[in-house]
Amino acid sequence: MKRFIIIAGVLLVMIVGATGCYKDVILPTPGTDPNAAPIEYSYKKDIAPILNTNCALSGCHVAGAQAPDMETAVSYNSLVNGGFVNTLIPAQSDLYIQINGNMQVHIPNAADRQKIYDWIRTGALNN
Repeated sequence: MKRFIIIAGVLLVMIVGATGCYKDVILPTPGTDPNAAPIEYSYKKDIAPILNTNCALSGCHVAGAQAPDMETAVSYNSLVNGGFVNTLIPAQSDLYIQINGNMQVHIPNAADRQKIYDWIRTGALNN
């Protein structure tokens, strides 16, 4: 009986040891480090589609509704001339603050928000 208890105890320790160890691998989400060097994005190809898809919805950021108008044809002028983009202090841009605050639910993808931030950091060009 004593031998059985010792063997069962050794087996129990081995099972707990084998299942209790695991290695956490946490990989950063690509393109979501606000302190990383900014990547240049095209407004027309990269930024406008994000804004048009997520923000230019009926009753939201369209003509006659909430400012700025995010419809593709007018969104650049609406953002830049409307004071929603601050290229001198990008983190203080109303656009950046809103998409990382109340409007984050509408642009849930962190990589998309980072694209917009990088676009502001690289001068908010209409390219």
